[in-house]
Amino acid sequence: MLNQRQQSLGAELRQAAKDSPNRTFLRMQGVEMTFWEVNDLSDKVASGLAAMGVKQGDNVSLMLPNCPEFVVVWFALSKLGAVAAPVNTSFRGQVLLSSIDLVESRLLIAHDSLAEQWQEQMSMFSTIRQVVLVGGETAQLAKGVMPYRSLSSMGAFSPVVSIAQPISSSDLCLLLYTSGTTGRSKAAMIPHRYVLAQADGVIEGLGLRDDDVLYCPYPLFHLDAAVMTVAPALRLRCIAAIGERFSVSRYWDEMRQFKATVFDFMGATLTMLWKQPRGPGDRDHHARLGWGVPMPSWAPEFEERFGCRLVELYGSTEVGTIIYTPQDEPPRKGACGRLAPQWEAQLHDGEGFPVPAGSVGELVVRPREPDVIMRGYYGMPNETLAAFRNQWFHTGDLLRQDADGYFYFVGRSKDIVRRRGENISSAEVEMGLETHPDVLEAAVFGVPSEMTEEDVMACVSLREGAKSSAEDLTNHCAQVMARFMVPRYIRLLSVLPKTPTDKVEKFKLSQIGITADTWDRERKN
Repeated sequence: MLNQRQQSLGAELRQAAKDSPNRTFLRMQGVEMTFWEVNDLSDKVASGLAAMGVKQGDNVSLMLPNCPEFVVVWFALSKLGAVAAPVNTSFRGQVLLSSIDLVESRLLIAHDSLAEQWQEQMSMFSTIRQVVLVGGETAQLAKGVMPYRSLSSMGAFSPVVSIAQPISSSDLCLLLYTSGTTGRSKAAMIPHRYVLAQADGVIEGLGLRDDDVLYCPYPLFHLDAAVMTVAPALRLRCIAAIGERFSVSRYWDEMRQFKATVFDFMGATLTMLWKQPRGPGDRDHHARLGWGVPMPSWAPEFEERFGCRLVELYGSTEVGTIIYTPQDEPPRKGACGRLAPQWEAQLHDGEGFPVPAGSVGELVVRPREPDVIMRGYYGMPNETLAAFRNQWFHTGDLLRQDADGYFYFVGRSKDIVRRRGENISSAEVEMGLETHPDVLEAAVFGVPSEMTEEDVMACVSLREGAKSSAEDLTNHCAQVMARFMVPRYIRLLSVLPKTPTDKVEKFKLSQIGITADTWDRERKN
């Protein structure tokens, strides 16, 4: 049960600054900030944002890599009652434009290192009127752009002056983007209580301690880094150690440098670490626990080699983490754990009826406490109603459950591809491919990857007389979409199979999968 004495991120940070002012809260490359320092700086930035006109309920888009400014701005906005809407830093072109326009932000806080991506869209944003630039202190700023450093010099922050009404635990503090099946990225509306309740759930589910150093090398615009690393560290008054990005060659060196005791993994990252050459430094670290998905069959060998336990769980952006592997019981092969007590769950068939025990069904969930699940998808009432139909949230994931209450992940019913920790909308990749003048239509789906999870495959039909090769299309994709979205496999077909209503029968293409004439951009054949 969430402690009711702290109802917002800002209030929790202020309390932490009083409780443990000199304890390190944020650890990044070359940076250590105490709870007092993060609280003080976020107060100053909140004051600057308020002076710019940011008010309670406003959405503010962030386009920032992993950096201290991301965390400070998130807390500053939460103190104002405003909402942080961080976009994937790989987004560019139409995907970036539609993602920011969706949430109707008037202010963009962006990093100078990503200037090429956001500057090329500036004249086309529907609502962005101002930009705060992080980095690039010596750059000549364009009209409407101000340096981040000036935010902290606009006077003292006063909640009485800056906030019209007290911030409630049910107020929003985050808009987290999650890919859907309709071709548009959806922004999940996340209340303060969701973040703090998730933090408490992670602490309890993983047995975290106040002397832990929680390490995450994944982007702060993802659930893992912001909600499942920074927020638990805030609640425990311990250290959140955030890496710039995942690097297999630097991973253990950074773990040692940060003195990390807990780390998370996703997708192929564990496989990459496992495939590194064995060495005398394999156990030269402080890590005691790693958590994530999916759990490979060789997990026991990984635990023996690196001297730390691996724990599987289940979650999503919309609901957070709701299923944990009990740490006081032997792990069960293939199981992602039992449902946390704050939740109800069932497995449903296609008509919404519970399936028999041991059968596969779609996981549907609902909370036992208020405001610990997303509020819905911003600006998408129809998608929200579809997700919350019949008084359950429909995850789109297929699982089964055994007689002891353990859940086993089977697959995804949604038309998304899960590649190395990223949920990729097939429709968005198809739209990117179809911007090539030679492409008539495209069908994108996931195929099994040797690195676990999936790789992106596209079947493409070219217009009559077109001469473009699969390699040409791959190069085009690299120019118009995020790197992680670019298909690994492309197969050129004269026509794509269709239903009587002229919809592509993607399941047929998926069943065929990779063929001898499929282009593989990693092997270039």
